[in-house]
Amino acid sequence: MWFRRDLRLFDNAALYAALSGDEPVLPVFIFDRQILDLLENKSDRRVEFIHRTLSEIQQQLIKKGSSWEVYYGTPLDVFTKLIAKYKVAAVYTNHDYEPYAIERDEAIGSFLQKKGIAFHTFKDQVIFEKSEVVKDDGLPYTVFTPYANKWRAKLEVTGIPSFPSEKKLQHLFQQAPVALPTLQSMGFEPAGDPFPPATAADAVIQHYKEKRDIPALPNGTSHLGVHLRFGTISIRQLASKARPLSATYLNELIWRDFYQMILFQFPRVRRGEAFKKAYDAIPWRNREDEFQRWCAGTTGYPIVDAGMRQLNATGYMHNRVRMIVASFLAKHLLIDWRWGEAYFATHLLDFDLAANNGGWQWAAGSGCDAAPYFRVFNPTLQAQKFDPKQAYIRQWVPEWQELTYPQPMVPHDVARKRALEVYGKALKGE
Repeated sequence: MWFRRDLRLFDNAALYAALSGDEPVLPVFIFDRQILDLLENKSDRRVEFIHRTLSEIQQQLIKKGSSWEVYYGTPLDVFTKLIAKYKVAAVYTNHDYEPYAIERDEAIGSFLQKKGIAFHTFKDQVIFEKSEVVKDDGLPYTVFTPYANKWRAKLEVTGIPSFPSEKKLQHLFQQAPVALPTLQSMGFEPAGDPFPPATAADAVIQHYKEKRDIPALPNGTSHLGVHLRFGTISIRQLASKARPLSATYLNELIWRDFYQMILFQFPRVRRGEAFKKAYDAIPWRNREDEFQRWCAGTTGYPIVDAGMRQLNATGYMHNRVRMIVASFLAKHLLIDWRWGEAYFATHLLDFDLAANNGGWQWAAGSGCDAAPYFRVFNPTLQAQKFDPKQAYIRQWVPEWQELTYPQPMVPHDVARKRALEVYGKALKGE
């Protein structure tokens, strides 16, 4: 069983299928050098999160008389070693929809097939995938609301399945504990800071609609993004929990499925192109000095700066603030949304290609079902509405009322007028 974005022993589709077979199941994880070697930050907390999770699961495996086999290398090299070490009948894993993952799985599947080894993959990280929710004519949706309506209708028919893999762990391969590679041996350093818990109280989900837009509230949102990203919780169990408690929270889970579907159905998005092709004609200003001020949280707009500083310090940014900072970069500064998308990709603990791309294109106006180009968030009004007592701003930008705090990089009215002119001309083909 090859674990990737499904780091749990319970309600795991591929693991359940593997444990239901006739052969003992060996749990395998690969710290993929083709991913890790590209990371410039050697204190990347996502790697630490994975390592910590593997260590916790190892204790559960040891209690069952089993152990991880964890490798640092390329998947092809690792599977070459594995089939030399063991008599492997089949490899089980769960689907991944990102470009590199698709290429990787095709290569490993082909390699195993040549060796006479079956390669079985399963749907696990979403409720509905690929072409499971489409229009009546079979074409993919590009607008969220009708997709969500069809999604809900389909769920009423199919229900939410469960794969109680935790009840079959006696079928794990029995062996003495095998040591995990250390973070340091892979060139990384642990920060040791805590991660958000893998559970959300019923009250958080129940009151999500009223509290989700207030960034100062510590429990206004569930903080489960990193756990959904790496599969330390089950999307099926979370959806089952949310369904009777909050239609608004369930809607957020539907957005996850929607963006994964877009990533699958529209390859140009995976190539970094605008979903709406006309938006690739926008002549971005792309001022490096202005981008650096945005990154550092010194734009002179307190709500924008608070968001960027929260991201830089914690690897997390409140959902509402993500929209504000993304709109500011693309529309106030006229900096290509791909610059911001890439920055988030390296800093967010819960970075997910589909959701990150979808969110940035939504903010820039270029995405499916996006905010129209003439909608330009006013950061000052957003702060007044969602942080009226400046509690969030005070936490992250304590000097915001001091003389040392910079003036806004560009007045909102000037930025809005400039954005409408630039976008308008580009979209008219002028």
